[in-house]
Amino acid sequence: MPQHCLRILLVEDHPFQLLATQCLLKSFGFEQLTLAENAEHAIRQMTRSLTPFDLLLCDQCLPDLPGLELVEIASRRGFITAAILLSGLSMLELSKLYAQALQRGLPILGYLSKPLNRDELSALINPTSDL
Repeated sequence: MPQHCLRILLVEDHPFQLLATQCLLKSFGFEQLTLAENAEHAIRQMTRSLTPFDLLLCDQCLPDLPGLELVEIASRRGFITAAILLSGLSMLELSKLYAQALQRGLPILGYLSKPLNRDELSALINPTSDL
């Protein structure tokens, strides 16, 4: 599936980070973006969707639920195909969360430290184009 056809759900509680990530994704040619500012809003968006999102980009430190828990809920309910965690946590903490996700059998592509690096984001998203 071409990148521009990927349906992406972006969950980020900080307005500036949400806008910056949205702009970054649009610069890659992604137009099918759905935005949510917390887990509750994201779950509502996923429930309303007729088909699963190809990718969930999710902040780990949401105000109402840890991002990894949202990934698990979304995955178990068939709302997403793949996910990437975003966070300002240390790389060590992020690598532990990634290992937990793999142990749980979640469709996690990886994690990115904020502020996002364009090349790192591209490297993680590009493999999803085969979804």
